Amino acid sequence: MSPFSAALNYQTYQNLSDLALPARLAARQLAPWLQHGLGWFPTSVTLRRALAACEVVALAGLTHARPSFRIEQVHTPAGAVPVQEEVVASTDFCSLIHFRKSGQSPAGPRVLLVAPASGHFATLLRGTIQTLLQDHDVFVTDWHNVRDIPVAAGPFDLDAFIRHVIHFVEVLGPGTHVMAVCQPTVPVLAAAAVMHEDGHPARPASLTLLAGPIDCRINPTEVNQLATSRPLEWFEKNLISVVPMRCRGAFRRVYPGYLQISAFMSMNMDKHQDSFRAMYGHFLEGETVKAHGIRDFYDEYLATMDLPAEFYLQTVKKVFQEYHLPQGKLHYAGRLVRPECIRDGGLFTVEGEKDDICGLGQTHAAHALCSQLPAHLHQHYVQEGAGHYGVFNGRRWEQQIYPRIRAFIGSRETARRSGAELLEQGRAQQPQG
Repeated sequence: MSPFSAALNYQTYQNLSDLALPARLAARQLAPWLQHGLGWFPTSVTLRRALAACEVVALAGLTHARPSFRIEQVHTPAGAVPVQEEVVASTDFCSLIHFRKSGQSPAGPRVLLVAPASGHFATLLRGTIQTLLQDHDVFVTDWHNVRDIPVAAGPFDLDAFIRHVIHFVEVLGPGTHVMAVCQPTVPVLAAAAVMHEDGHPARPASLTLLAGPIDCRINPTEVNQLATSRPLEWFEKNLISVVPMRCRGAFRRVYPGYLQISAFMSMNMDKHQDSFRAMYGHFLEGETVKAHGIRDFYDEYLATMDLPAEFYLQTVKKVFQEYHLPQGKLHYAGRLVRPECIRDGGLFTVEGEKDDICGLGQTHAAHALCSQLPAHLHQHYVQEGAGHYGVFNGRRWEQQIYPRIRAFIGSRETARRSGAELLEQGRAQQPQG
């Protein structure tokens, strides 16, 4: 596929999506009225069929705007607490969002949650955030959709991702615990290594890495095999396009979100078709709770974002094809990344026993790379029965994984504060003059 053909395909997709948009919007607007009508005519099969059809049509397409986080309150040990979102730092490519718990002081250990820059928005981590908020002061990287970022803003590559992590940790200051989910585990570990080597006073107080591709040579999955089955040129030729003309990011080279979601869905197309049929059936039978559960999932799942071409291709090459980090040849801003420079704080890695995206052992490999970190600062946990998403969302995350992370961060926070107090006492005892 030539670059012109790829660009034409994205423009064609956008044109077709724009043509279908009025019908989808009309269906979304009509559905609440039909639901209201069922209050007057609860036995009407016609109304139920119309409602079910509207809900399906409304979902029959992608959206490229970030959904709402919808986190208005959180249940803490002190009871229900209102939550407000506030942007505390931003660049052209990302906003750092603080989920501030109103009236609660202290809010708990400060945690920076680094979301994947993938085909989905940071809202995919809604459940992760809600759980963390119970005991922590949570900040999240909200990556912007690059189809809305003008070309004049410049490129965004793997170095830029690492630079953003370092910048946001600096903004939050000393005592920030950093957690990464999936793809960003590699740049987060790199950022921490750079900050440790530089003796940066704001280096992460601890690292928690969940289901990430630190070393994809270990137990390669279908995703890993796909990345190595073709040369990098194939990915650039067949998957990279340019943003359509009507978008703010027109002519920026990207891996389009619609291609990403198509690839994801094709892996389990029968399952997705069954889900839509089930949603239609639930609305038809008046089982609105079940129907809304499916609808809410796809509202999130079908919200897609484009990836910068340079970031995507570098990730494929350096992480999935040539394994730069575990082989000791990953560079940032022209300097070698040295995880062995991480000597304090602590490292906790979590994997899912049935993860079919990041194979068992790929995240655990981070421990061998942080070879100078004392043994008592290493922790690893494998969650039985969990797939990829189960590592950071759902019942196993809430009941089995999160309590271990909470204890790990709590222990590192206690040690950090004790160390700071001892240091302050030592300074106070020094002779003056």
